[in-house]
Amino acid sequence: MLVAEAETNFTDKMKNIVETADRLKQMGESARAVLQTIIRPNARTNDAVEACERCVELFSRAHKQIESHASVFEQNQFVLPTPLRMDADERFTGRNVTIAFLDSGFYAHPDLTTPKNRILAYQSIFAEEGDQTSLETNDVASWHGMMTSVVAAGNGSLAGGFYRGIASDAYLALVKIGRTGRISEEQIQRGLEWVLENTEKLSIQVVNISAGGDFEESYLTNSLSQTVEQCTRAGLTVVCAIGNAGHLPGHAVLPPASAPSCIAVGGLDDQNSVDRARRGMYRSSYGPTIDGLQKPEVIAPGIWVAAPILPRTPTAEEAELYSKLDLTPDKDLRALIAQYRGVDKDLDEAADLRIPLLRQLISIKLREGNVINQHYKYVDGTSFAAPIVSSIVACMLEANPNLTPQQIKRILIDTAERVPGIDIARQGWGVVSARLAVEKSLGA
Repeated sequence: MLVAEAETNFTDKMKNIVETADRLKQMGESARAVLQTIIRPNARTNDAVEACERCVELFSRAHKQIESHASVFEQNQFVLPTPLRMDADERFTGRNVTIAFLDSGFYAHPDLTTPKNRILAYQSIFAEEGDQTSLETNDVASWHGMMTSVVAAGNGSLAGGFYRGIASDAYLALVKIGRTGRISEEQIQRGLEWVLENTEKLSIQVVNISAGGDFEESYLTNSLSQTVEQCTRAGLTVVCAIGNAGHLPGHAVLPPASAPSCIAVGGLDDQNSVDRARRGMYRSSYGPTIDGLQKPEVIAPGIWVAAPILPRTPTAEEAELYSKLDLTPDKDLRALIAQYRGVDKDLDEAADLRIPLLRQLISIKLREGNVINQHYKYVDGTSFAAPIVSSIVACMLEANPNLTPQQIKRILIDTAERVPGIDIARQGWGVVSARLAVEKSLGA
Protein backbone atom coordinates (compact mmCIF):
# COMPACT_ATOMS: atom_id res chain seq x y z
CA MET A 1 0.00 0.00 0.00
CA LEU A 2 1.35 3.36 -0.97
CA VAL A 3 1.67 5.77 1.92
CA ALA A 4 -0.96 8.48 1.72
CA GLU A 5 -0.01 11.95 0.57
CA ALA A 6 -1.31 13.28 3.85
CA GLU A 7 1.29 11.24 5.69
CA THR A 8 4.08 12.60 3.50
CA ASN A 9 2.95 16.15 4.22
CA PHE A 10 2.77 15.32 7.90
CA THR A 11 6.29 13.94 7.83
CA ASP A 12 7.62 17.14 6.27
CA LYS A 13 5.80 19.26 8.85
CA MET A 14 7.04 17.15 11.71
CA LYS A 15 10.63 17.43 10.52
CA ASN A 16 10.28 21.20 10.72
CA ILE A 17 8.68 20.88 14.15
CA VAL A 18 11.51 18.71 15.40
CA GLU A 19 14.14 21.12 14.04
CA THR A 20 12.36 24.03 15.71
CA ALA A 21 12.04 22.07 18.94
CA ASP A 22 15.72 21.25 18.99
CA ARG A 23 16.67 24.88 18.47
CA LEU A 24 14.35 26.14 21.19
CA LYS A 25 15.39 23.43 23.63
CA GLN A 26 18.96 24.64 23.27
CA MET A 27 17.69 28.01 24.45
CA GLY A 28 16.22 26.46 27.58
CA GLU A 29 12.55 26.28 26.50
CA SER A 30 10.43 23.38 27.77
CA ALA A 31 8.94 20.79 25.43
CA ARG A 32 5.47 22.14 26.04
CA ALA A 33 6.58 25.68 25.22
CA VAL A 34 8.17 24.40 22.03
CA LEU A 35 4.94 22.71 20.99
CA GLN A 36 3.07 25.85 21.90
CA THR A 37 4.90 27.80 19.17
CA ILE A 38 3.60 25.30 16.65
CA ILE A 39 0.06 24.91 17.97
CA ARG A 40 -0.79 28.59 18.55
CA PRO A 41 -0.99 29.53 14.82
CA ASN A 42 -3.36 26.60 14.27
CA ALA A 43 -5.69 27.33 17.18
CA ARG A 44 -9.35 27.94 16.42
CA THR A 45 -9.44 31.15 18.49
CA ASN A 46 -6.88 33.55 19.87
CA ASP A 47 -7.68 32.27 23.36
CA ALA A 48 -7.04 28.63 22.49
CA VAL A 49 -3.32 28.75 23.05
CA GLU A 50 -2.70 26.00 25.56
CA ALA A 51 -1.25 22.74 24.26
CA CYS A 52 -3.69 19.99 25.25
CA GLU A 53 -2.39 16.71 26.55
CA ARG A 54 -3.60 14.88 23.45
CA CYS A 55 -1.68 17.26 21.16
CA VAL A 56 1.48 16.82 23.18
CA GLU A 57 1.06 13.07 23.00
CA LEU A 58 0.45 13.09 19.23
CA PHE A 59 3.50 15.24 18.51
CA SER A 60 5.69 13.08 20.76
CA ARG A 61 4.53 9.84 19.17
CA ALA A 62 4.92 11.25 15.67
CA HIS A 63 8.46 12.37 16.49
CA LYS A 64 9.30 8.85 17.66
CA GLN A 65 7.93 7.31 14.47
CA ILE A 66 9.88 9.72 12.27
CA GLU A 67 13.11 8.87 14.06
CA SER A 68 12.59 5.12 13.67
CA HIS A 69 11.17 5.03 10.14
CA ALA A 70 12.48 8.04 8.24
CA SER A 71 15.56 6.39 6.74
CA VAL A 72 13.71 3.20 5.92
CA PHE A 73 11.00 4.89 3.86
CA GLU A 74 13.36 7.48 2.44
CA GLN A 75 13.71 5.73 -0.93
CA ASN A 76 10.49 3.70 -1.06
CA GLN A 77 7.17 4.79 0.40
CA PHE A 78 6.03 1.17 0.71
CA VAL A 79 7.51 -2.10 1.94
CA LEU A 80 9.32 -3.89 -0.88
CA PRO A 81 8.31 -7.49 -1.66
CA THR A 82 10.86 -10.18 -0.86
CA PRO A 83 11.50 -11.44 -4.44
CA LEU A 84 12.40 -7.90 -5.51
CA ARG A 85 14.70 -7.31 -2.54
CA MET A 86 16.45 -10.65 -3.11
CA ASP A 87 16.62 -10.31 -6.91
CA ALA A 88 14.93 -13.69 -7.30
CA ASP A 89 14.70 -15.38 -10.69
CA GLU A 90 10.94 -15.36 -11.39
CA ARG A 91 11.21 -18.46 -13.60
CA PHE A 92 11.67 -20.56 -10.46
CA THR A 93 9.02 -20.63 -7.73
CA GLY A 94 9.63 -23.92 -5.90
CA ARG A 95 7.41 -26.06 -8.13
CA ASN A 96 7.11 -29.72 -7.10
CA VAL A 97 9.19 -29.12 -3.95
CA THR A 98 7.78 -29.70 -0.46
CA ILE A 99 8.98 -27.61 2.49
CA ALA A 100 8.24 -28.76 6.03
CA PHE A 101 7.76 -25.99 8.60
CA LEU A 102 8.22 -26.57 12.31
CA ASP A 103 6.59 -23.81 14.34
CA SER A 104 4.28 -23.00 17.24
CA GLY A 105 1.11 -23.20 15.16
CA PHE A 106 -0.33 -22.54 11.72
CA TYR A 107 -3.31 -21.19 9.83
CA ALA A 108 -4.64 -22.05 6.37
CA HIS A 109 -4.00 -18.58 4.95
CA PRO A 110 -5.47 -17.77 1.53
CA ASP A 111 -1.94 -17.15 0.21
CA LEU A 112 -1.34 -20.88 0.70
CA THR A 113 -4.75 -22.27 -0.22
CA THR A 114 -6.00 -20.24 -3.21
CA PRO A 115 -6.47 -20.83 -6.05
CA LYS A 116 -5.07 -24.26 -5.09
CA ASN A 117 -4.46 -25.66 -1.63
CA ARG A 118 -0.74 -26.41 -1.45
CA ILE A 119 -0.78 -27.63 2.17
CA LEU A 120 -0.19 -31.38 1.91
CA ALA A 121 -0.25 -32.17 5.62
CA TYR A 122 -0.79 -30.68 9.07
CA GLN A 123 0.45 -32.43 12.18
CA SER A 124 0.37 -31.38 15.82
CA ILE A 125 2.82 -33.20 18.08
CA PHE A 126 0.23 -32.68 20.82
CA ALA A 127 -2.57 -34.52 19.01
CA GLU A 128 -2.31 -37.55 21.27
CA GLU A 129 -2.56 -35.22 24.27
CA GLY A 130 -5.95 -34.00 23.12
CA ASP A 131 -4.89 -30.96 21.11
CA GLN A 132 -7.96 -29.90 19.12
CA THR A 133 -6.40 -27.08 17.14
CA SER A 134 -6.51 -27.16 13.35
CA LEU A 135 -5.55 -25.05 10.37
CA GLU A 136 -8.75 -23.08 10.93
CA THR A 137 -7.83 -22.13 14.51
CA ASN A 138 -6.68 -18.54 14.81
CA ASP A 139 -5.41 -18.70 18.39
CA VAL A 140 -2.31 -17.07 19.90
CA ALA A 141 -0.07 -19.89 18.70
CA SER A 142 -1.19 -19.72 15.07
CA TRP A 143 0.25 -16.42 13.90
CA HIS A 144 3.99 -17.20 13.99
CA GLY A 145 3.92 -20.34 11.85
CA MET A 146 1.39 -18.74 9.52
CA MET A 147 3.81 -15.88 8.96
CA THR A 148 6.92 -18.02 8.43
CA SER A 149 5.18 -20.35 5.97
CA VAL A 150 3.63 -17.50 4.00
CA VAL A 151 6.88 -15.51 3.93
CA ALA A 152 8.47 -18.49 2.20
CA ALA A 153 5.68 -19.90 0.07
CA GLY A 154 2.74 -17.49 0.00
CA ASN A 155 1.51 -16.42 -3.43
CA GLY A 156 0.36 -12.98 -2.32
CA SER A 157 -3.24 -13.67 -3.35
CA LEU A 158 -4.57 -10.98 -0.98
CA ALA A 159 -2.20 -8.44 -2.55
CA GLY A 160 -2.68 -9.27 -6.22
CA GLY A 161 0.52 -11.32 -6.10
CA PHE A 162 2.65 -8.36 -4.98
CA TYR A 163 3.63 -9.69 -1.54
CA ARG A 164 4.43 -13.25 -2.56
CA GLY A 165 7.18 -15.49 -1.24
CA ILE A 166 10.06 -16.60 -3.45
CA ALA A 167 8.76 -20.21 -3.44
CA SER A 168 5.16 -19.27 -4.22
CA ASP A 169 4.38 -22.61 -5.89
CA ALA A 170 5.97 -24.91 -3.31
CA TYR A 171 4.01 -27.50 -1.33
CA LEU A 172 3.96 -27.40 2.46
CA ALA A 173 3.92 -29.82 5.38
CA LEU A 174 3.08 -27.95 8.59
CA VAL A 175 4.16 -29.36 11.95
CA LYS A 176 2.90 -27.71 15.12
CA ILE A 177 5.53 -28.01 17.86
CA GLY A 178 4.37 -25.37 20.35
CA ARG A 179 1.34 -23.93 22.08
CA THR A 180 2.10 -20.86 24.17
CA GLY A 181 5.40 -19.74 25.59
CA ARG A 182 8.82 -21.14 24.79
CA ILE A 183 9.31 -24.13 22.50
CA SER A 184 11.64 -26.75 23.99
CA GLU A 185 14.31 -28.80 22.26
CA GLU A 186 12.28 -31.92 22.98
CA GLN A 187 9.34 -30.44 21.08
CA ILE A 188 11.51 -29.49 18.11
CA GLN A 189 12.97 -32.98 18.06
CA ARG A 190 9.53 -34.59 18.09
CA GLY A 191 8.60 -32.46 15.09
CA LEU A 192 11.75 -33.44 13.22
CA GLU A 193 11.14 -37.11 13.93
CA TRP A 194 7.67 -36.79 12.36
CA VAL A 195 9.26 -35.17 9.30
CA LEU A 196 11.74 -38.05 9.01
CA GLU A 197 8.91 -40.58 9.21
CA ASN A 198 6.94 -38.79 6.47
CA THR A 199 9.73 -37.58 4.17
CA GLU A 200 9.13 -40.17 1.47
CA LYS A 201 5.33 -40.03 1.69
CA LEU A 202 5.20 -36.23 1.27
CA SER A 203 8.37 -35.84 -0.85
CA ILE A 204 9.80 -33.43 1.71
CA GLN A 205 13.18 -31.96 0.73
CA VAL A 206 13.51 -28.83 2.87
CA VAL A 207 12.85 -28.27 6.58
CA ASN A 208 12.45 -24.78 8.03
CA ILE A 209 12.86 -24.36 11.81
CA SER A 210 12.12 -20.91 13.21
CA ALA A 211 12.57 -21.92 16.84
CA GLY A 212 15.53 -22.21 19.18
CA GLY A 213 16.57 -24.75 21.78
CA ASP A 214 17.31 -24.71 25.49
CA PHE A 215 21.01 -23.96 26.00
CA GLU A 216 24.45 -24.25 24.39
CA GLU A 217 25.68 -27.81 24.05
CA SER A 218 28.07 -29.70 21.80
CA TYR A 219 26.43 -31.36 18.83
CA LEU A 220 28.28 -34.51 19.87
CA THR A 221 26.06 -34.87 22.93
CA ASN A 222 22.94 -32.88 22.02
CA SER A 223 20.04 -35.07 20.93
CA LEU A 224 18.36 -32.41 18.81
CA SER A 225 21.57 -31.67 16.90
CA GLN A 226 22.02 -35.38 16.29
CA THR A 227 18.51 -35.53 14.83
CA VAL A 228 19.37 -32.63 12.50
CA GLU A 229 22.40 -34.59 11.30
CA GLN A 230 20.17 -37.61 10.74
CA CYS A 231 17.83 -35.44 8.62
CA THR A 232 20.74 -34.31 6.48
CA ARG A 233 21.89 -37.87 5.94
CA ALA A 234 18.33 -38.66 4.82
CA GLY A 235 18.59 -35.99 2.11
CA LEU A 236 16.78 -33.15 3.91
CA THR A 237 18.17 -29.62 3.80
CA VAL A 238 17.56 -28.17 7.28
CA VAL A 239 17.38 -24.37 7.53
CA CYS A 240 17.38 -22.82 11.03
CA ALA A 241 16.82 -19.32 12.36
CA ILE A 242 19.90 -18.46 14.44
CA GLY A 243 18.11 -16.28 17.00
CA ASN A 244 17.88 -12.59 17.86
CA ALA A 245 20.40 -12.22 20.69
CA GLY A 246 23.23 -10.52 18.81
CA HIS A 247 22.98 -7.48 21.08
CA LEU A 248 23.39 -9.53 24.26
CA PRO A 249 26.63 -10.69 25.90
CA GLY A 250 27.56 -14.11 24.61
CA HIS A 251 25.08 -13.96 21.68
CA ALA A 252 24.81 -17.73 21.99
CA VAL A 253 23.91 -19.99 19.07
CA LEU A 254 21.61 -22.73 20.37
CA PRO A 255 20.53 -26.04 18.85
CA PRO A 256 19.27 -26.74 16.24
CA ALA A 257 21.07 -23.78 14.58
CA SER A 258 24.38 -24.94 16.08
CA ALA A 259 24.20 -28.34 14.34
CA PRO A 260 27.06 -28.65 11.81
CA SER A 261 25.05 -29.69 8.78
CA CYS A 262 22.17 -27.23 9.05
CA ILE A 263 22.12 -23.85 7.33
CA ALA A 264 21.94 -21.30 10.14
CA VAL A 265 20.50 -17.99 8.97
CA GLY A 266 21.25 -14.59 10.49
CA GLY A 267 19.48 -11.30 9.85
CA LEU A 268 20.23 -8.59 7.31
CA ASP A 269 18.89 -5.06 7.65
CA ASP A 270 18.70 -3.81 4.07
CA GLN A 271 16.79 -0.67 5.09
CA ASN A 272 13.90 -1.72 2.84
CA SER A 273 16.04 -0.97 -0.21
CA VAL A 274 17.69 -2.71 -3.14
CA ASP A 275 20.67 -0.38 -2.74
CA ARG A 276 23.52 -2.58 -1.50
CA ALA A 277 25.25 0.43 0.02
CA ARG A 278 22.47 0.64 2.62
CA ARG A 279 22.97 -2.89 3.93
CA GLY A 280 23.66 -3.47 7.60
CA MET A 281 23.14 -6.14 10.25
CA TYR A 282 20.08 -7.09 12.21
CA ARG A 283 20.65 -8.00 15.88
CA SER A 284 20.91 -11.72 15.18
CA SER A 285 22.92 -14.20 17.24
CA TYR A 286 26.29 -15.39 16.01
CA GLY A 287 29.08 -17.81 16.87
CA PRO A 288 31.44 -19.43 16.97
CA THR A 289 29.44 -22.26 18.50
CA ILE A 290 30.55 -24.21 21.53
CA ASP A 291 32.18 -26.59 19.03
CA GLY A 292 34.01 -23.74 17.28
CA LEU A 293 31.79 -23.75 14.17
CA GLN A 294 31.07 -20.62 12.12
CA LYS A 295 27.41 -19.70 12.50
CA PRO A 296 25.51 -18.22 10.75
CA GLU A 297 26.58 -19.43 7.34
CA VAL A 298 24.47 -16.81 5.53
CA ILE A 299 22.14 -13.92 6.24
CA ALA A 300 18.84 -12.76 4.73
CA PRO A 301 16.42 -9.90 5.48
CA GLY A 302 15.44 -10.08 9.13
CA ILE A 303 13.51 -6.81 9.31
CA TRP A 304 10.98 -4.93 7.16
CA VAL A 305 9.68 -8.31 5.92
CA ALA A 306 6.12 -8.34 4.58
CA ALA A 307 4.00 -10.99 6.32
CA PRO A 308 0.28 -11.76 6.63
CA ILE A 309 -1.94 -10.69 9.50
CA LEU A 310 -3.83 -13.50 11.22
CA PRO A 311 -7.50 -13.09 10.16
CA ARG A 312 -10.35 -12.61 12.61
CA THR A 313 -8.15 -11.17 15.36
CA PRO A 314 -8.03 -7.75 17.05
CA THR A 315 -4.83 -7.01 15.10
CA ALA A 316 -6.65 -7.75 11.84
CA GLU A 317 -9.57 -5.50 12.85
CA GLU A 318 -7.20 -2.65 13.70
CA ALA A 319 -5.25 -3.03 10.44
CA GLU A 320 -8.49 -3.00 8.47
CA LEU A 321 -9.62 0.18 10.20
CA TYR A 322 -6.30 2.00 9.84
CA SER A 323 -6.02 1.07 6.17
CA LYS A 324 -9.56 2.17 5.36
CA LEU A 325 -9.12 5.45 7.22
CA ASP A 326 -5.87 6.10 5.36
CA LEU A 327 -7.73 5.89 2.03
CA THR A 328 -10.95 7.60 3.13
CA PRO A 329 -11.73 11.23 2.14
CA ASP A 330 -11.64 13.74 4.99
CA LYS A 331 -15.40 14.25 4.96
CA ASP A 332 -16.03 10.57 5.71
CA LEU A 333 -13.42 10.01 8.44
CA ARG A 334 -15.65 10.61 11.45
CA ALA A 335 -18.44 8.39 10.11
CA LEU A 336 -16.00 5.53 9.50
CA ILE A 337 -14.52 5.84 13.00
CA ALA A 338 -18.05 5.71 14.41
CA GLN A 339 -18.79 2.61 12.31
CA TYR A 340 -15.76 0.84 13.82
CA ARG A 341 -16.31 2.09 17.36
CA GLY A 342 -14.67 -0.19 19.92
CA VAL A 343 -11.80 -1.30 17.67
CA ASP A 344 -9.35 1.40 18.77
CA LYS A 345 -9.80 3.45 21.92
CA ASP A 346 -7.51 6.27 20.75
CA LEU A 347 -9.52 6.79 17.59
CA ASP A 348 -12.82 6.58 19.47
CA GLU A 349 -11.68 9.40 21.74
CA ALA A 350 -10.20 11.41 18.86
CA ALA A 351 -13.35 11.68 16.76
CA ASP A 352 -13.72 15.37 17.66
CA LEU A 353 -10.17 16.32 16.69
CA ARG A 354 -9.61 18.61 13.74
CA ILE A 355 -9.04 16.68 10.52
CA PRO A 356 -5.28 17.46 10.26
CA LEU A 357 -4.71 16.08 13.78
CA LEU A 358 -6.92 13.10 13.01
CA ARG A 359 -4.79 12.39 9.95
CA GLN A 360 -1.70 12.57 12.10
CA LEU A 361 -3.16 10.02 14.49
CA ILE A 362 -4.04 7.68 11.62
CA SER A 363 -0.47 7.95 10.30
CA ILE A 364 0.88 7.15 13.76
CA LYS A 365 -1.39 4.11 14.05
CA LEU A 366 -0.21 2.76 10.70
CA ARG A 367 3.44 3.08 11.72
CA GLU A 368 3.04 1.86 15.30
CA GLY A 369 1.17 -1.20 14.04
CA ASN A 370 3.68 -1.83 11.23
CA VAL A 371 0.66 -1.94 8.92
CA ILE A 372 1.15 -2.30 5.16
CA ASN A 373 -2.54 -2.75 4.43
CA GLN A 374 -5.47 -4.59 5.96
CA HIS A 375 -3.96 -7.98 5.11
CA TYR A 376 -0.22 -7.53 5.67
CA LYS A 377 2.24 -5.96 8.09
CA TYR A 378 6.02 -5.82 8.27
CA VAL A 379 7.79 -7.99 10.83
CA ASP A 380 11.29 -8.63 12.09
CA GLY A 381 13.37 -11.48 13.49
CA THR A 382 15.53 -14.27 12.13
CA SER A 383 12.35 -16.36 12.26
CA PHE A 384 11.56 -14.66 8.96
CA ALA A 385 15.08 -14.62 7.53
CA ALA A 386 15.21 -18.44 7.67
CA PRO A 387 12.09 -19.03 5.51
CA ILE A 388 13.48 -16.66 2.89
CA VAL A 389 16.51 -18.95 2.62
CA SER A 390 14.25 -22.02 2.64
CA SER A 391 12.31 -20.55 -0.28
CA ILE A 392 15.54 -20.04 -2.23
CA VAL A 393 16.54 -23.63 -1.50
CA ALA A 394 13.19 -24.78 -2.90
CA CYS A 395 13.89 -22.88 -6.12
CA MET A 396 17.36 -24.44 -6.30
CA LEU A 397 15.78 -27.88 -6.04
CA GLU A 398 13.25 -27.00 -8.72
CA ALA A 399 16.17 -26.06 -10.96
CA ASN A 400 18.06 -29.24 -10.07
CA PRO A 401 16.13 -31.91 -8.11
CA ASN A 402 19.30 -33.99 -7.71
CA LEU A 403 21.10 -31.53 -5.44
CA THR A 404 22.20 -32.94 -2.09
CA PRO A 405 21.97 -30.94 1.15
CA GLN A 406 25.75 -30.61 1.09
CA GLN A 407 25.73 -29.21 -2.46
CA ILE A 408 22.96 -26.76 -1.59
CA LYS A 409 24.86 -25.44 1.41
CA ARG A 410 28.07 -25.08 -0.62
CA ILE A 411 26.27 -23.21 -3.43
CA LEU A 412 24.63 -20.80 -0.99
CA ILE A 413 28.00 -20.09 0.60
CA ASP A 414 29.83 -19.74 -2.71
CA THR A 415 27.28 -17.30 -4.15
CA ALA A 416 26.71 -15.23 -0.99
CA GLU A 417 27.79 -11.59 -0.96
CA ARG A 418 29.66 -10.18 2.01
CA VAL A 419 28.50 -6.90 3.53
CA PRO A 420 31.46 -4.49 3.72
CA GLY A 421 32.44 -3.30 7.16
CA ILE A 422 30.59 -6.07 9.02
CA ASP A 423 32.49 -8.61 11.13
CA ILE A 424 32.63 -11.99 9.38
CA ALA A 425 31.62 -13.69 12.62
CA ARG A 426 28.27 -11.89 12.45
CA GLN A 427 27.43 -12.37 8.79
CA GLY A 428 29.16 -15.64 7.90
CA TRP A 429 29.68 -15.78 4.15
CA GLY A 430 27.21 -12.94 3.61
CA VAL A 431 23.83 -12.23 2.04
CA VAL A 432 22.23 -15.08 0.11
CA SER A 433 21.99 -14.44 -3.61
CA ALA A 434 18.75 -15.96 -4.89
CA ARG A 435 19.49 -15.57 -8.59
CA LEU A 436 23.12 -16.72 -8.50
CA ALA A 437 22.27 -19.71 -6.28
CA VAL A 438 19.65 -20.92 -8.75
CA GLU A 439 21.95 -20.33 -11.74
CA LYS A 440 24.73 -22.32 -10.13
CA SER A 441 22.27 -25.09 -9.23
CA LEU A 442 21.33 -25.49 -12.88
CA GLY A 443 24.91 -26.35 -13.74
CA ALA A 444 25.71 -28.44 -10.68
